[in-house]
Amino acid sequence: MVTEFAEIEIKPGMEDEFIAGVTASKPLFARGKNCHGATLQRSIEHPAHFVLLVKWDAVADHEAFRETPDFQTWRKNVGHCFAAPPRVWHGQDV
Repeated sequence: MVTEFAEIEIKPGMEDEFIAGVTASKPLFARGKNCHGATLQRSIEHPAHFVLLVKWDAVADHEAFRETPDFQTWRKNVGHCFAAPPRVWHGQDV
């Protein structure tokens, strides 16, 4: 099991719209092959900074999801809120 960490900086004033877009998009992730859920964390110190955590069986499952129409819908739902491209990396428990 791996965790996708997507660090996302949001344009000022668009935080609530971004949160709503992520909430609406959770079923898209749930349909992803070998996806085990997504959660969103918001920085207390920097309220425009978020981390989306998505659980996958393997990095390849995340990569495959990026090629689906559901990924395109996700980006359409929230991409306009991004202040910069997300910083994405993968980790696993040690």
